[in-house]
Amino acid sequence: MSITFRATLPNRLMLAITTGALALSVNAAPLTRDNGAPVGNNQNSQTAGPNGPTLLQDVQLIQKLQRFDRERIPERVVHARGTGAHGEFTATEDISDLTLAKVFEKGSTTPVFVRFSTVVHGLHSPETLRDPRGFATKFYTADGNWDLVGNNFPTFFIRDAIKFPDMVHSFKPDPRTNLDDDSRRFDFLSHHPESTRTLTLLYSNQGTPASYRMMDGNGVHAYKLVNDQGQVHYVKFRWKTLQGLKNLDPKENEAMQGKDYSHLSRDLITAIEKGDYPKWDLMIQVLKPEDLAKFDFDPLDATKIWPDVPERKIGQMVLNKNPQNIFQETEQVAMAPANLVPGIEPSEDRLLQGRLFAYADTQLHRVGTNGLSLPINRPKVDVNNGNQDGAMNFGQTTSGVNYQPSRRENREETPRAVYSNLALSGTTQQAPIQRQQNFKQAGELYRSFTAKEKTDLVNTLGGEMAHADDEAKHIMLSFFYKADTEYGERLTKVAKADLKRVQALAADLED
Repeated sequence: MSITFRATLPNRLMLAITTGALALSVNAAPLTRDNGAPVGNNQNSQTAGPNGPTLLQDVQLIQKLQRFDRERIPERVVHARGTGAHGEFTATEDISDLTLAKVFEKGSTTPVFVRFSTVVHGLHSPETLRDPRGFATKFYTADGNWDLVGNNFPTFFIRDAIKFPDMVHSFKPDPRTNLDDDSRRFDFLSHHPESTRTLTLLYSNQGTPASYRMMDGNGVHAYKLVNDQGQVHYVKFRWKTLQGLKNLDPKENEAMQGKDYSHLSRDLITAIEKGDYPKWDLMIQVLKPEDLAKFDFDPLDATKIWPDVPERKIGQMVLNKNPQNIFQETEQVAMAPANLVPGIEPSEDRLLQGRLFAYADTQLHRVGTNGLSLPINRPKVDVNNGNQDGAMNFGQTTSGVNYQPSRRENREETPRAVYSNLALSGTTQQAPIQRQQNFKQAGELYRSFTAKEKTDLVNTLGGEMAHADDEAKHIMLSFFYKADTEYGERLTKVAKADLKRVQALAADLED
C-alpha cells in the first residue's frame, strides 16, 4: 500500500495501515479477546524481527490457538449427529388421577427443546445411513427439567444395560479398519434373540425415515406415574406425528444420498423457518401394577411393545423455533433419563435402570461438572443445593451454607417429591428375565407390513445377512423363521443360506 502523506499520520494508525489491520468501518464493534480486551492486530503474529521466530508473548496468537484447539467437546458415543428445535408442550387432558407432575396439569404450557439424531454414526455422517433415530425431549417444567429420552422405534435390541456397551461396539465400525461391517452386529445379535423385532424395524424402511417431522417418537421404556396419594401406574409414552409417517425405500434413500446427506436436518430447519411448525400428540398406555403378571411376556422388557393396551392422548407439542447457535444448544444440550420430576419415576426395566446412570455420567464427562448450568440445560426454576466448584462453575453455591440440614439457612425437603414405595422379595441374583417371548412380536410386525414393505425388508436385510459369518447367519435366520415362516424362508433365499439348517435350528427355539 502506498501512502503519500505518511509523515502526517500518527504512529499507531500508520502501523495499522502498513500491517493491513485498519478497521474497515468506523461503526464496527471492536474485536476483542475472550477477556474483553481489544485486539490491535489480528492479521500477523509477533516475531523477533522480520525473519525471526514467533514470540510466545503474542497473547492473541496463543489464545486463538488455545481456544481453537478446544472448540470441540467430546463427541457423543452414540447420537452424535443431531438436529434440535425449541417449542412448547400443552397438556390437554386431566390425568391428576395418575400423576402429580405439574407438566401434565390440564391447560398448562411448558417450554421444550427436542433433539433428533442418528444413533451409531459420527457427528458429520450422512443422515441417509440406516440407523435408529433419537427423539429426546427436554421439558422445562415448574418442578424442574424432565427429559423423555427415546427413539423412533418403540422397542430396543437388548433388555439388560450390562450388554449396552457390547451392542454399541458391535454396531460401530471395525476398530481395525474404521469400516462399517454389518456382519459384526449379526455376530453379536445372534446371541440375543430378543433383538428380532427391533432388527426387523431397523432393516425395514423405518430405518431410513424421510423426515424427522414425519416420524413417531417413543419413550421405549415403561415409567411410573405417581399421584398425590402415592398410587403407582406403569406407563409408556409415544409421540404421534401429525404430519403423517413417511420413510424412504432403498432406491429413494440411495437417490437422496447422492443429492442431500443432510436431508433430515434441512427438512426440519426449513419447515420451521417458513412457519410450517411440526406437531406431535403425546400418547400414553397405562397399566396397573397388578396387570404386569397377566402378560405372556415381561411388560417391563424394553424389547417389547404393549399390544392391545389402549392409547390415550394427554397433550400436544409444537416445535416453532430453530436454535440460534447449534453448538450452544443442540450440541451442549444434556439429555438424561435420570432427569425426572415428582410424579414421574423409573420402572424396574433393566435397560432403563442402567441408562439412569450412564446418560447422566456421560454428560458429566462430555459437557462438564456444571453442564446443567448452561443456558440450554438450566431449569426455569431456581436451583438450590450444596453442589459447588468444578470446572465452569456458574455460582450454584451463593451462601456460606453448602450443606443440609443447617440451622443457619434451611433448605427444606418437599414431601410431594418423596419416591413411591416398591414391595420387594427374594434374593439378589444375576439371571435372565423369566417371560421372554422373543419372536412373537417380530412375526406380528412383519405381517403388519404391506407387500412392498415386506419385499424391501427382505431384500435389504437378506442382502446384508448374505455377508455374515456362516454360523451367525443361520442362527439369525432361525430367529426370523421362528417369528414367521414366510419371513424366514424369504430371508434365507436372499441370504443364500440352507433352509433345512435354518428350520432345524428354529425347531429348537422356544417362544
